[in-house]
Amino acid sequence: MPPRILYLATADARGHLMRAQLLTHALRAAGAQVRVLTTSDEGARFLAGFGIEAPVLSRHYAVQFDTQQNMLRRETDRNVALYMFRPERMLRDVWRLRAHFRDADLVVNDSFHPALLLMGWLPFWRRKVVHVYGASLRHALETNFSGRMPGFVARLFSGIVAWQIDRSLARIEHDFAYGEPRHDGHGRHRLATPVAVVDAAGHCDASQQVAAVYLNPHFQEPALADGLEQGLADAGVPAHLVGEGYAHRAHWHARDEHWIEAAARSAFIVSAPGMAALSIAAVYRKPILLLLTDQPEQAINAGRAAQLGLAHRVVVWRGDARKFARAVAAAAGELLDLPDGEVNASEGRQAAIDRLRRWTGLLSALAETARGS
Repeated sequence: MPPRILYLATADARGHLMRAQLLTHALRAAGAQVRVLTTSDEGARFLAGFGIEAPVLSRHYAVQFDTQQNMLRRETDRNVALYMFRPERMLRDVWRLRAHFRDADLVVNDSFHPALLLMGWLPFWRRKVVHVYGASLRHALETNFSGRMPGFVARLFSGIVAWQIDRSLARIEHDFAYGEPRHDGHGRHRLATPVAVVDAAGHCDASQQVAAVYLNPHFQEPALADGLEQGLADAGVPAHLVGEGYAHRAHWHARDEHWIEAAARSAFIVSAPGMAALSIAAVYRKPILLLLTDQPEQAINAGRAAQLGLAHRVVVWRGDARKFARAVAAAAGELLDLPDGEVNASEGRQAAIDRLRRWTGLLSALAETARGS
């Protein structure tokens, strides 16, 4: 009997959804039965663009951001508390998930949905739950109250969250810079973030240089888009612009299911420092211009990009479109001036294939383990 997997992908941004569709298609191609759930109507529409039907579990839980992708901590805390402690919200979702658990060998929580954190801690259900998360995201979650609450409260929260996560059948921690798979022998696996497979990629010649821009739906501030567009224009580089929050603007696309192919063939990538964008840059050896706002895990990612020597520049949005445009133009010019290294297109493609194979192999093996427990 093929493995039966339920995949819950939160729709806070789009990285979790992109990973869900990549792994769903790969697992189905390997013979597994995969059902996907998500947490917003917009997320369901995003997945539908990749041929994935994903019913919405709940519309109540979401991390809160402003229109400049700055995380709103108090609003997020309030939203999560209301979700967890109002019976018609999290308990209702747990009740609905019970039926899904009966029909699944393995339940994937990508990433840290509270209902599955609870079910992954409870004795009966935890033997089926695997949490999937970026290394920087777990750190950001566990340190959520550091500096905002008395030290002992922050430490207590961190300890409870870590204990709750670690009670599940398994954890898959991923990062754009991880190499060979690792396992600590206690259910914690480390894998490189999966990336879509592109048939051919490489550097463009001077006449074809295009910046591949992707901004997640939390980016909606008009002045930020003005500054970005002006900065790229001043640098003399045309752009392929994708962002749901700017779909009403000229030359922007709400979605592009083939954006990764465009990124792999671009002069450089422009994105917030999410794990998916950094993984594309690492696998296909593309310079990346990182747009940094106040989002804890992305700040960690940007710092690690520097430590690992990834070809990149960082620009910070501080609310001034003119200054931002100048910073973007300067950073874009520096990325365009980087020496063209020798890039073997087949190496990037093979690296992406290897990453996906490791994920599908591990999830299939975990489903077999859960079925036998």
